[in-house]
Amino acid sequence: MRVTAPEPVWDVVCPSRPGRLPGIRMAGFRDRGVNPVDQLALPHPDITLLLEFGPGAVTVDDAAGRCGGSLVSGLGTGTRRVRGAQIECVQVRLSPLIAGPLLGVSLAELSDTLVPLDALWGRESALIREQLAETPLWDQRFALIEALLARRYADAPSADPEVVWAWRRIRSGHGLVRVDALADELGWTRKRLWSRFQTQLGLPPKRAATLVRFDHAVHRLAAGTDPARVAAETGYADQSHLHRDIVAFSGITPTAVAVTSWLAVDDIAWPTAGMTSMSTESWVGAR
Repeated sequence: MRVTAPEPVWDVVCPSRPGRLPGIRMAGFRDRGVNPVDQLALPHPDITLLLEFGPGAVTVDDAAGRCGGSLVSGLGTGTRRVRGAQIECVQVRLSPLIAGPLLGVSLAELSDTLVPLDALWGRESALIREQLAETPLWDQRFALIEALLARRYADAPSADPEVVWAWRRIRSGHGLVRVDALADELGWTRKRLWSRFQTQLGLPPKRAATLVRFDHAVHRLAAGTDPARVAAETGYADQSHLHRDIVAFSGITPTAVAVTSWLAVDDIAWPTAGMTSMSTESWVGAR
């Protein structure tokens, strides 16, 4: 008889008020499960900052190895797994338009990479961990992080306006854009757009568009849309093409990704069982 391990059980908390800084979203996670966590984390078109402060250890594994504690996950197409017990952390999603200056590193250096936050922030990483552990309320924790990011944001140089425009076109079009067409609209050569985009945002524009399209497709699948319709409406050549991309990015099939939990906080990718609000309640298998 096959015994299936229970899904992770999380308290998931979102800020009670909108943030003051553009391009930043936060959510708090507290592990309430009996068994150690082994949680899928899919590729995402934002930089992910994980700030852990709980009593247990958290590690994130990918194809290149393992990273523990507070960390930064760059843009890329590889699946990761979050493992540990008694995990308590804040997940911060940073738009690539602002992430490099906030983190103090070139996003090209973070591509397909996990980096310990200590390596980027030094003592500031340990200090924010201590402050989060000593702060009892989630909204106070979010305020601490927002204040820290605001200090760093004040001196952050902005990306080239042409790169900002190209990224926003890719996001608003769910990845269904042609890089040549973007370059033509900008009056740039394809090579110039490719170089500036990759240097400032960490991925070349075509690969970034592929990542955005994948993210849109898996959200459609999680929302219950039929895979054939998802393939037709999200720019894949056919259902086989969708299948290949989903497996390459996630390690599982479109049918499986639609029902498997994965860590993303938004109003689509949530299981329906037990969900009553998006602020203080608990979910089994938070997507």
